Amino acid sequence: MKTFINILLLLLFPVGMSGQAHEYVVNDHGNQAVRSDRDVRISMPELVKVKKHCFILMSKKDFYLYVYEAQGKDTVLVARYDAAFSLKKGQKQRKGDMKTPHCTFRNPFKITQIVDASKWKHDFGDGRGSILSYGKWFMRLATPGSKGIGIHGSTNNRSSVPGRASEGCIRLLDEDIIDLYKNFAFVGMKVVIKAEDVDDLPFEKRAMERQKIQRKRHF
Repeated sequence: MKTFINILLLLLFPVGMSGQAHEYVVNDHGNQAVRSDRDVRISMPELVKVKKHCFILMSKKDFYLYVYEAQGKDTVLVARYDAAFSLKKGQKQRKGDMKTPHCTFRNPFKITQIVDASKWKHDFGDGRGSILSYGKWFMRLATPGSKGIGIHGSTNNRSSVPGRASEGCIRLLDEDIIDLYKNFAFVGMKVVIKAEDVDDLPFEKRAMERQKIQRKRHF
């Protein structure tokens, strides 16, 4: 019988002056999942000029959710949160495949609804039964070809952020979904989820360099 070590060091990458990042395989309630080291939350609503010009960009590769604002010819990073994505890599094909859908910048998803999810429960089939699972807010996404995908909190699954552990949705820490809702998110907001093999886009590189943004993870 194959034995899984609860915490197994997979990767160790230096990331410039930002330090070092690790990925771990863990036994998460009977399922093999991936964890990584948490980074510092960035939230700078004071930099926002026009909220409606903000958009979300997520990296399934590095386990981050970023918020940017287009300001004239510049794109400014105004927020960054640790995020957890699906247990399995790849494009979502069907319900129950444990994958998070991804898209391109030219064909983004959008937030279609923001609802109070503080009393929502879910049974993950891991023996814990039906438990609170979504944090304060659920930001439902229009993801052509699949339904039920959203950005939400990590109640009772806090240790899964950042990493790969969800059934397809995007998990933030409970306090981060509140911050995202309070300062940046709105119905109709553009949302881009990059595939696991997509690195920083050119405007991201320029923004991080110009704003001197450091990060712990860049696999």
